Amino acid sequence: MHLLILLSLELNKTRNQLKILVTGGAGFIGKNLINRLIDRHEIVVIDDFSSGSIENLSRYRSSIRIIAQDICEDIDLSVDGIYNLACPASPKQYQSNPVQTMKSSVIGVSNLLNLAKTSNARILQSSTSEIYGDPEVTPQNESYWGRVNPVGVRSCYDEGKRAAETMFIDYHHQYRVDTRIARIFNTYGPGLHENDGRVVSNFITQALRHDDLTIYGDGSQTRSFCYVDDLVDGLVKLFEYEGKDSHLPVNLGNTENVNMFELASLIIRLTESNSKIKFLPLPIDDPRQRTPDIQRAKEVLDWEPRVDLISGINETIDYFRHLNR
Repeated sequence: MHLLILLSLELNKTRNQLKILVTGGAGFIGKNLINRLIDRHEIVVIDDFSSGSIENLSRYRSSIRIIAQDICEDIDLSVDGIYNLACPASPKQYQSNPVQTMKSSVIGVSNLLNLAKTSNARILQSSTSEIYGDPEVTPQNESYWGRVNPVGVRSCYDEGKRAAETMFIDYHHQYRVDTRIARIFNTYGPGLHENDGRVVSNFITQALRHDDLTIYGDGSQTRSFCYVDDLVDGLVKLFEYEGKDSHLPVNLGNTENVNMFELASLIIRLTESNSKIKFLPLPIDDPRQRTPDIQRAKEVLDWEPRVDLISGINETIDYFRHLNR
């Protein structure tokens, strides 16, 4: 009888295990997502390593399949589920090759949606708070259409992600593809690359070197920073959600608001740095405010962030200290 129970449990485990494709899996969020999924599913990663690092996948090399490929190329796979994280997320990265950034959100997303259609797979799109542009309302909820400059220096990312959302909705309605859309707000935590140009990694690395912390503008612009573990919780909950209107966008972010001067001052204090603050001109189209309304996530996913900013920043500082030893 004991043997029969063990065989039954093993059979159920095999049936529940899915083949999950994570595109952009060598990036910051991708690495943390794989860490969450690795014990439950068979993982395939597609990444062209233009911004992600193979080192992020080193601990999983023996247990996952890694394909070095651009998602704009034809994808020959059959999978049960797809998390699409394939697109540089920091302005420094996506503005360095704007044409490719736009292609990844249009041609690449089209390829992945066709793969989901032929595989009968569920697919989640990592969209972004950038689709709201420089918003005129705060906080931003999912019904807000945004205020985006379609010909600005950030438009390759902003408009690319907006186009991707349109295709997700259209594939759902026209072909009944099982789609999910996560609008991700600023995310940080261990695993950030020190030179990727995001404000948290910039400030921490500058503070640890006792260099001046560079604030663009007067420091009054605000952001809401979500710790990566919380964000991954939200992505998995959204992917697995079976309720009504599961194809509609969901904001995932922290509602705790902080301006850039406050963030810089906090990081200087927590690192016990001798750094000063230096102000530089504000980049074109840089949003003045960004705060999510997460009521929908609370209601349909029973999700909200749990890690406060000080705790999360301390964890991230410890990561960078260890990285630079």
